[in-house]
Formats: sequence, C-alpha cells, structure tokens
Amino acid sequence: MPGTNLTRNEAQTRAGLISDVSYAIELDLTTAASGAATFASTTTLTFSAEAGAGSFADLIAASVREVTLNGRSLDPETVYDGARIQLDDLAERNELRVVADCIYSRTGEGLHRSVDPADKETYLYTQFEVPDARRVFTTFEQPDLKAAFTFTVSAPARWVVISNAPTPEPTPYTGENGESFARWEFAPTEPMSTYITAVVAGPYHVVTDTYTGPHGTYPLSLLCRPSLAGSLDTDDVFEVTKQGFELFESAFGTPYPFHKYDQAFVPEYNMGAMENAGCVTLRDEYIFRSRTTHAELEARANTVLHELAHMWFGDLVTMTWWDDLWLNESFAEWASHWAQAVATTKYAGAWTTFCNARKNWAYRQDQLPSTHPIAADMVDFHAVEVNFDGITYAKGASALRQLVAFVGEDTFVSALKEYFADHAFGNTELTDLLKPLEKASGRDLDDWTERWLRTAGVNTLRADFTVDAAGAFETFAIEQTAIEQFPVLRPHRLAVGLYRRTDAGLVRTERFEVDIDGPRTELAELIGANQPDLVLLNDDDLTYAKIRLDERSRATLVESIDQLNESLPRALAWGAAWDMTRDAEMPAGQYVGIVLKGIRAETDLTGVRSLLGQATSAINSYAAPANRHALRAQYEQALAELVADAESGSDHQLAFARAYIGGVFSDQGADRLAAWLDGNDLPDGLVVDNDLRWTLIVALARLGRVDADQIDDELTRDTTITGQERAAQARAARPTAEAKQEAWRIAVESGDTPNETQFRTILGFQQPGQEDLLRPYIEKYLAAAQDVYTRLGSSMGENVLVYLSPRNLPEQSTLDALTAWLDTEADSVDAPTLRYVGEARADLIRALDAQRRDAAG
Repeated sequence: MPGTNLTRNEAQTRAGLISDVSYAIELDLTTAASGAATFASTTTLTFSAEAGAGSFADLIAASVREVTLNGRSLDPETVYDGARIQLDDLAERNELRVVADCIYSRTGEGLHRSVDPADKETYLYTQFEVPDARRVFTTFEQPDLKAAFTFTVSAPARWVVISNAPTPEPTPYTGENGESFARWEFAPTEPMSTYITAVVAGPYHVVTDTYTGPHGTYPLSLLCRPSLAGSLDTDDVFEVTKQGFELFESAFGTPYPFHKYDQAFVPEYNMGAMENAGCVTLRDEYIFRSRTTHAELEARANTVLHELAHMWFGDLVTMTWWDDLWLNESFAEWASHWAQAVATTKYAGAWTTFCNARKNWAYRQDQLPSTHPIAADMVDFHAVEVNFDGITYAKGASALRQLVAFVGEDTFVSALKEYFADHAFGNTELTDLLKPLEKASGRDLDDWTERWLRTAGVNTLRADFTVDAAGAFETFAIEQTAIEQFPVLRPHRLAVGLYRRTDAGLVRTERFEVDIDGPRTELAELIGANQPDLVLLNDDDLTYAKIRLDERSRATLVESIDQLNESLPRALAWGAAWDMTRDAEMPAGQYVGIVLKGIRAETDLTGVRSLLGQATSAINSYAAPANRHALRAQYEQALAELVADAESGSDHQLAFARAYIGGVFSDQGADRLAAWLDGNDLPDGLVVDNDLRWTLIVALARLGRVDADQIDDELTRDTTITGQERAAQARAARPTAEAKQEAWRIAVESGDTPNETQFRTILGFQQPGQEDLLRPYIEKYLAAAQDVYTRLGSSMGENVLVYLSPRNLPEQSTLDALTAWLDTEADSVDAPTLRYVGEARADLIRALDAQRRDAAG
C-alpha cells in the first residue's frame, strides 16, 4: 500500500492514461457549527482513459460510503486503502462517483474549521497546496491533470460561501430539525489544477469594490471575521490590489484570467497566503489590530501582489510537475517586489526590503546541507512539501532579477507576454519559458540555465586590486569562489560602486556595470580610478552572491555604516557584515556594535526589524558564552537609549520598543516592562495597545514576573482567538519545569491542539536564559522526531522539527547528541525529518564556529 505519498513517476504514468477531466463536487457543511467531526463529500469525476487500463484516484477520508465506476458499484473496503481508490478496467469515457465522509481539520490542511471565541461562530476555509484537495473531495491530485470544477455547497443560510467561480444566489431550504440552510450552486470554473481550488464558508464580514481596466470590470471583495472588521484596512488593500491589476494586465499582455477576485483573511493559517484561483486566502494576522509599522504594511502589500501575480504565474500557466515549483514561487516573488518598485508609491523601496530580509533567508538556506537547485528534483510529494523554502522563493527571485539584468527588462517582459499567450490554461516546463526568452533576447540561455537554475550553492565575490603611489587602481579584478561541495562558478552581471566620504556622508561617486565569469575577471574599467573609502561589489543588488570587503572598505563599514545615505547600499553593507558574522569571519560582538552604531540611521523599517533580529541571534547563538552576559547587558542598555531617543510615536520608536522588550534580562529592565504594562513611565508616544500588551506579557512571563493566573486575567481583556494564541505563548515562556512540561504536551504530544496555538506555544517554549530548563528536551526532541512528522502532519510536524530543535542550545553536547542520532537513525525516519534535524545540526556547527571566533576577539 503506497500510503499518502505520490511519486513523480506515478503521476507521469497516470497523466499518460487519463485526460479530459471534469469534476462535480457536492459538500455538505451544515454540520460544521455543531462540532461534528466529518462532513459529507460527493464527487462525480468524468474523464477519458485508455480503454482497459487501470489507475487510481486520490482521497483521504474518515470513511467511504459508495464508489460507483461507470454504473458499477465497487466495494469500498476492497478498492479504497485510505489514500487511493483503485480503478480497474477503465473505458474510453468514464464516470466515477464517490460518496465519502471527510474530516474537518484543525491542522490548516484540507478543510480547516476554526471557532472564534469572540463570537463563538464557526469559520471554514480550504488549503490544498500541495496534496490536500484529496482531504475534501476525490481527485487526481497532480497539477497537470487540469479540469473544470463545479462546486455545490450546502451550509447555514446566513453564511457567506465563496469559491473559485462567482458566487451564485443561494437556494434556501429547511433542515430536518427546522434549521435554515441554503445551497450554493457554483458555475464551472476555467481549467485549473486541484491545488488551487477553494471554498471559504462562514458568517464572514464582506467588503466589495471593483477594478476597471482595459479588459473589463472585475468584482473585488475582502472577507474577514466580524471581530476583525473594525481593523480591516480596506483602502490600502484595495489600492495595492488595483495597482497590481493595472501593472500585471499590461506587463503580461494577458487579461486577468478569472471572473472575480476575492481575498479572504482567515484564522489559524499556516502560511502567509495561498493563490487559489480568484479566491485567495491570507492569514488574518495581516489585519493589524494595533499600531503597526510601515514595514508590516509593506510586507502585507507584497503578499497581496505575490498572490495576484500567481493568477498568471501558477494558475493560468501551471507547472507540469512540482520540479518546476520555482516557476510559480520564484516568479511571484520577483513579480511582487518588481510591482511594488514600479507600480506603488508607498512601497517603492521594495528591492531594499528584498535585500534586507528575503535574500538573507536565501543565503542561509543555500548554505545548509539541504540546499538544492532552484529547479529541483521533486521525486514525490514529501520532497515538494519541504521545498517551499528560501531557495524556491528568494534565491529563485534573485536569479530572475539577475536574468532581467542579463537580458534587459523590456526583453524579459516581452518574452513573458509570449509565454502566457502560448500556454494559457495549460501546463509548462522550464524549456517552455526559455524559448521565448532566447527568442526575445537573442542569447543562448542553456549555459546560464544550467549554472543558475540546475546547480546549488552560493558564490562569494571579492575585489582584488593594487594601487599606485597616488592611490589610483593599477589593477582591479573580481575573484569568485565556491565551496568544494558545490564548485560551480556562475556568470554575473553586476555593478561595482565606489563610495567616498564627503560632507554629505558616504556618497557613490562612480558606478561600473560589468559582466564577470570564472574564478577571476579583470576589470579594465576601474584602472586609474582613485581608491575610494568603500568598494561595494554587487551595488544595486543585481546578482545573487555573498560579497566580501577589502580591508579599507571593511574599516569604513565598521566606522561609518551610518554615513551611507541610500538604503540599498546600506542593505548590501549590512548583508556583508552579517555574512561575515555567520561565517565566523567577524566576531559577534563586533557585529552587534555595528548594528547599534548604524541602526538609528536606517530608514528601511524592514531593515531595522531584520537587523535587530540578527543582532539578537548573534548574541544568543554566535557570541562566546563567556562574552554573552556582558553583550546582553550592553544591548539592553543601548536599546533602552534608542527607545528614549526615538521620535515620539514613530515607527522607529515602536520597532525599538519591541526589540527592547525582547532583549531585557536585568531586574531593572523587568521592572520597567512591568511599569509599562501598568501604563506607567511610558516613553512619550508609545501606546500599549493589544499587541504590545501581549509582547510585554510574554517577556514578563519569560522573566518570571507573570504567572498563569495573570495570563488568564489578560484574556479577559482580549477574548479573540489571537488572545488565546498569545496566552499560550506566554504560558510556555515561563521559566519553570512545569510550564515547559505542559507546553511540550500541548505542542508535541496532543493530537487536539489547533495549528496556530501549537505554533505560538512552540515560539514561547525556547527562551534565551532558560538553558538549564531546556537541556532535558534535547533527548525528548530526538525521540519525538521518530514519528512527529507523520503523526501530526506535515505542517505541524515541521513546526516541531524546526522550531523545537535544540539549535537554540548551541553547545558541543547538543551537537554531539544530534550527530549521534543522525548516525544511527538516518535509515529509519522519513526524508523531511532527516532534513530538518540535519539543518539543526548544521546551524549548531556554524554557531560553535562563530563562538570560537568571538572568543578570539
């Protein structure tokens, strides 16, 4: 019995047998509010096949009541194994009808059910990527068997029900016990893959608008729970959505491919958002209940544009198999930042944000043992599930930005228009994109593709030069290196910026855009230029590579990073410093000092947030244990000064206050946090609203200043589901053995914990300064790793394996324990588990190397 996995070979075989598929799906959701465990799902699947052949359909259900194939009743106990329905002796044209009872989910996979404690109402939404449509209806669960889907949904009459097709007028009816129900009969969809179908149902609050463009008028809507309606920023979300519509319809040369565009903000969501065709779902933490910063608004706008870009990249044109997952995610990642930079006014600094946050994610992922090519080898579902990572998203988008620089933006966009025109509502592979790109650019992209998309690893670039007696460059070359495991050297089109000290700060006085390749590229363009104070390779961030600074440039960075007036070169300088710290080339204490020196001048709020987070990691993981206490005290004091000196009510003040709250370890600091919670001694302009109150509660719980009763009292102020989740985080953060034991039970051992409650509990569990309490859980983590990924499911299992890993105990004994486990258990656990534990081990090796560097000074 193959279980719930599906291999690429199986999918290819099935696609060779089956075609011309359509679905009629009836879902009875009238039981949702009663707390029933299951709902009725009836699927009528029609398709063509090779006569006489055998295949299978996918379904994960509590029970299967009926299976009928071409009028023949099949015994469910014989043909259904819990994941697949065996289909033998197929005709040229077939009708499969399956009646099943499927399970309401609490894991965020399949049909998720959430109850809002604020109004006690039930809210449903589906999440199907990668292989979870089969948890709601019978499917051929692979992206290349596109079909038209006709949904019929029965639910309480007062509910809102949306799907991929426009919402019809519901037909009311009365239930057996006099309940008021209704039936929504949706029209057939355009051809699409199973994973982007969707149903959202519940008493949601709805706001509507329209977008009118050159191809017509499209209805727009936003949905959220009524308890969040007062915080729904409709103007901003609709504005960004319309800006994206205008740009994408023009740039892609193809009208928006669906009939309407709904965006539903839903509770307990595992990801940021999902590109269901015409029915996008987003985590409702994007509805900000409290004062927020420009960086968080920018992140939401980026997510909105990312999912809208998917309507073309992924929904209209879909990868044949998940090997080309990057054709979805990398393109949407690139397109969303590009759209912010060229089509929005409020978020035009998107490439700085990308450099400060997303690329750091990619660089980290690319240096883990689990790194993989952008165009990866996805042999089965398990491989796909763990590859929604920094390579697929951020490295892929970085490679695309490099490709745009390589061929030219106009050429790139022209090729995209041909790509969408040729493959609308179809499936593609990488070569289908390369053909129009080569045609439009006149370049042979085979070598570029092989080295950029089909190989793993990140290159490092260094400037090597000599200067004459007058201080001018006599020679100038860029050296490129790679690690032994991934030795490929790539072609790069990049800029070299020369920055000099002036009365206006560090200013770029010369810029040279060049092509490099191989281990060493001589640059005649720079000969004769005077050596500047800072030589910045990859200026404007056109390529994807780690950069190293020459001695003079490094000294300039350490002394004067705050004198760089432009945000993007600052982001590159910050990135170089962080890379050197992670690679044990710069002491952690020096990195923290650079951050504290330059953070006041940082205008990019995403950069502020990233830098403060990286400084915290440097202290807790990369600082030598003997230096850590003093460094924490220095950091806490500096953050207190930053809060005090920040402009009243500014984004910087709020960002510094959040960092300070998380960075307090002293009794004096704890006293200050307790006073803030009571509304005393607050800096002018700092408001302790819902979110900041919970941030304070979690920090005070970590410090032993708040107990369980006080956390429960706080819930009387905030009766929302968010309040419950943050309370779970606070309980787990308490520095007692009992608190850790209960948190472990909730997060790892219980099968009833909702997904977001589990995640918040995990976030609270591992706290710096609680090492003695956490060490006993190294053994428990490794024991749980034997089955947690399959027992809790891929999403919640990943939460445990990643965020409860003992990488936050960077000690030799921790590394030894993980190494021993990997040596003995590698053949007995699934591939995702092996990957996540291996990544934790790699993080520990890096941390211990950095600690030794910090100890050496």
